[in-house]
Amino acid sequence: MPIDPPTPDPSPPPPKAGLLQVVGAVFWSFFGVRKGRHMAADVSSIRPLHVILVGLALGVAFVVTLIVLVRVIIAGAA
Repeated sequence: MPIDPPTPDPSPPPPKAGLLQVVGAVFWSFFGVRKGRHMAADVSSIRPLHVILVGLALGVAFVVTLIVLVRVIIAGAA
């Protein structure tokens, strides 16, 4: 009875996404533009929890920036 050789892994697991990759994916998703190949790479390497955390942080930073900008404009007009 012949012994079958072990089959190699079909493909190595995708690398884990770094912080800059997650920030970039969330940033471009705010504008609603993302190329299909980049989105496919993001789906395989970015964890949903990281997207949620970075999305919340960038959303808060955006709102705070708008508040500060409005206050500076109002202070300059008075």
